[in-house]
Amino acid sequence: MKKTGVIQSLALTALSSVLLAGCASQTASSDGKLNVVTTFYPMYEFTKQVAGDHANVIALIPPGAEPHDWEPSAKDMKKIKEANVFVYNGIVEGWAETALKSAANTKRIVVEASKDIHLMEGLPEEEDDHKVDESKDHKEADGSKIMDPHVWLDPVLAQKEVESIVNGLTQTDPVHQEDYRKNADVFIGKLKALDDSYRTALKNVKRKAFVTQHAAFGYLAKEYGLTQVPIAGLSPEEEPAPDKMADIIQFAKTNQVKTIFFETLVDPKVAKTIANEINAKTDVLNPIEGLTDEDKKNNLDYIGVMSNNLDALKKALND
Repeated sequence: MKKTGVIQSLALTALSSVLLAGCASQTASSDGKLNVVTTFYPMYEFTKQVAGDHANVIALIPPGAEPHDWEPSAKDMKKIKEANVFVYNGIVEGWAETALKSAANTKRIVVEASKDIHLMEGLPEEEDDHKVDESKDHKEADGSKIMDPHVWLDPVLAQKEVESIVNGLTQTDPVHQEDYRKNADVFIGKLKALDDSYRTALKNVKRKAFVTQHAAFGYLAKEYGLTQVPIAGLSPEEEPAPDKMADIIQFAKTNQVKTIFFETLVDPKVAKTIANEINAKTDVLNPIEGLTDEDKKNNLDYIGVMSNNLDALKKALND
């Protein structure tokens, strides 16, 4: 994942100097509810499920936007500054730490939902050989390790993120801690049922490897004994080199892969090119980085999209 650059840091700092003069600090909204700002859809959904009626929860990154590339505007910075609670996943929001420092608020509670989760190292595209070599250190140009942020796609790890959100809301608003706990328990029950469905459906599939557009499903694959074969690396905008394309095609032929997965917010042309080359089908495996208009039209939420992902995986791995 790319880190926030010097230019972006300076821009955010400049924005904060404008905001410092006029923004209210730690106040609830006019209806007495907490102001909770989240980054992208999974963080919004998890937080909304926990908060219930006690908070006004918003997502900064709009539907249809790719969160790996998004950057906050001046209006977004104002929302961050005025929030009672700010919830983000971690890593995928490369701008978050700089924004929080620039839009400083000493009373604001910050929840990094993935903080207490052991993160897996990701692979840069050119080093991806269909598995993570745990003996290697995979690093960015600045020497920092490349970590995989996509923990929300594992129903077990999603439960841990929900717990982090419970703690943050309770710390901010202890008066309603029992409600937050009850709401969280209900949603965690749904996540446990989702986990059971995945475990049962994927236990005895014919094949274990699946090819997907970018490396978003490493945690899910590890949880359920599968092998993710990503066309691109952790960032979906990466374009695979010609030799990588040839390698994926050969892998798919050798392992009789009959479905190439693409995703909803990224151009599927590379996935479709590989599928055409091996006479395979294409299908959607959604990393749930944002709901599309079609998702909303079909009344889908996190549980619904994850259930659709399970159906697609089960079909592909038994084909």
